[in-house]
Amino acid sequence: MNARVFVTLKNGVLDPQGKAIEGALDSLGFDNVDAVRQGKIFDLKLQATSADEAEKEIAKMCEKLLANTVIENYSIELRD
Repeated sequence: MNARVFVTLKNGVLDPQGKAIEGALDSLGFDNVDAVRQGKIFDLKLQATSADEAEKEIAKMCEKLLANTVIENYSIELRD
């Protein structure tokens, strides 16, 4: 089974990399961008007997390693 995990900073957490990207876009002439928030994407291929099992395993991975749940949110998208 294939899955994609999106990890983003929680609202209210400062995002200096997003601010730097926003400034760079502005300096390149893209002045219509109001804000940028950056994140991470993980593509996983795993063995699972069901979508529910896969989602539970991936959630454990996120809680233990892929996301810092103090300052980050994550979402899981299962793919065929």
